[in-house]
Amino acid sequence: MKMIRAIIRPERETDVLGRLEAAGFYAMTKTPVLGQGQQRGIQVGAVSYDELAKLMLLIAVEDADCERVATLIEEAARTGHPGDGKIFIQAVREAFTVRTGNAGL
Repeated sequence: MKMIRAIIRPERETDVLGRLEAAGFYAMTKTPVLGQGQQRGIQVGAVSYDELAKLMLLIAVEDADCERVATLIEEAARTGHPGDGKIFIQAVREAFTVRTGNAGL
């Protein structure tokens, strides 16, 4: 099992979620976040914004689906400009459903 943590532009949310849902991936957690990447914020006129609004998606997937889901996110989130985001993939040792106590996804 893998945990995909994707940081994307908020305006790309509809495109990313649409692609994931069309491929059958519905279960996820969405969180609005603030942060900065290598561009270290943005300057608009005389005003500097050190932290930019982004959206973080957490998606647990089976190992066999990991590459496919990461590719769907990358393709739907990409604008071609700095600040498009990052995708992090981590191994998940165990997962349990709170209601039932069942293990796995």
